[in-house]
Amino acid sequence: MTLSCFEHGAPMLSPDEAREALIGLVADPLPAERVALAALSGRVLAETLNSPIDVPQNTNAAMDGIALAWPDADVPSHWHRVGEVLAGQRRQTPLVAGECVTITTGAPLPPGADTVIMREQLRGAAGSEPRVEIERPGAVCRGQNVRQAGEDLARGERALAAGTRLGAAELGLLASIGLSEASVHRRPRVAIFSTGDEVIAPGEALPAAGVYDANRFSLAGLLAENGAEVIDLGILVDDRAALVEALDGAARRADLVLTSGGVSAGQADCTRQALEALGRLAFWRVAMRPGRPLACGTLGERAVPFIGLPGNPVAAMVTFLQFVAPLLRRLQGRDDLAPRREIALSDRPLEGRVGRTDFLRATCRSDDQGRRWVRPTGPQGSGILSSMVAADCLIEIDAARAVVEPGEAVVIQPLFRLS
Repeated sequence: MTLSCFEHGAPMLSPDEAREALIGLVADPLPAERVALAALSGRVLAETLNSPIDVPQNTNAAMDGIALAWPDADVPSHWHRVGEVLAGQRRQTPLVAGECVTITTGAPLPPGADTVIMREQLRGAAGSEPRVEIERPGAVCRGQNVRQAGEDLARGERALAAGTRLGAAELGLLASIGLSEASVHRRPRVAIFSTGDEVIAPGEALPAAGVYDANRFSLAGLLAENGAEVIDLGILVDDRAALVEALDGAARRADLVLTSGGVSAGQADCTRQALEALGRLAFWRVAMRPGRPLACGTLGERAVPFIGLPGNPVAAMVTFLQFVAPLLRRLQGRDDLAPRREIALSDRPLEGRVGRTDFLRATCRSDDQGRRWVRPTGPQGSGILSSMVAADCLIEIDAARAVVEPGEAVVIQPLFRLS
């Protein structure tokens, strides 16, 4: 789909159609840069990384105890201790039949050893006597409590694929293979702004006809959650020349320009005029609630993508999750572009409208049988942010369903929540 497919007056789009078209505004992911390991959290790999070593490097003890070579016959209860191996040390002398060494967790097994008996199963393991006794020889088995070299990653094996977003586990894995830096896609720089004479910055006195600027802060939070850098243009005055100057500067600095409200096709306001002066703009109607009106296009010589979200706070957040978040993932080189979807059971009747996708703010719980149930958080008006605060997921009622009965399966989209 191209932008020209959606000029004013075109039929309403499904959310999937709109998402596909918006992702098409980005031809390629952002360029790559080398970043130190300590600063990689949340970044997206621009290269596939293979392990240069075996992890672990050596076959080693998974428990404190003794290391021994398992005999061909029945395991004896008494063993002759010939030394010790501590973590960070290595014993070169092989063990022979009947010999053992005291060993600590993580220490490499000596040549010939293939089994570790943990300290709790021994008598005399903590002393210096050469004789060590296994309390119940019949309860131990060959190869127990041993981590094999390369059992996590073998040398040359793929550690992480390009397009992986790096979290705590991924950072630990990179460190375990000795990498101090990696090539990642540059973070998307996103310019956001608010407009309108009625919009007031939090902290200022609220006029009788004013409204505090909530959307800019909700969107900034969503941008941070999705790996973007925010260029905050603040509240722009309703002056065409000033708006053109500010947006032109944003298009030169940003990879995406984002706003909410004031750009619907029926409003001949300064914001819309300024946007049209700088690039190519289309107005869409998306068959969804909340969030039907949507503007999109490109700005400036670099054809920087622009998305104008609805003005109501919840509609702005829901449409961000459906359309802006996938575009940010595309800019960062990720393949998982569609929203994450899971299945749960509705614990009450729900109403939708055939021909329109409904997104309801909801909470999810599990019962004692492991089944997941969802229920709306309360009033679903597109300006009621408190019900978004209470939600941990969105119920997605597809356009073919008018009613969901209690106990029926529904699609949910989990929401990011700090715990």
